[in-house]
Amino acid sequence: MTTKKHEVPEELLSGLLANYKKPEDLIGENGLLKQLTKLLVEKALDAELTEH
Repeated sequence: MTTKKHEVPEELLSGLLANYKKPEDLIGENGLLKQLTKLLVEKALDAELTEH
């Protein structure tokens, strides 16, 4: 299986979505999208601070 440099593997998405059944589970106040966004921003900021 080949993936593009920034492509999220289908298996990872399937695993993340396995326990989410309703739209609000994904995009609600405490949904998966908000959790992932928070983690990604924290990682990016942490990496940025480490670089400088």
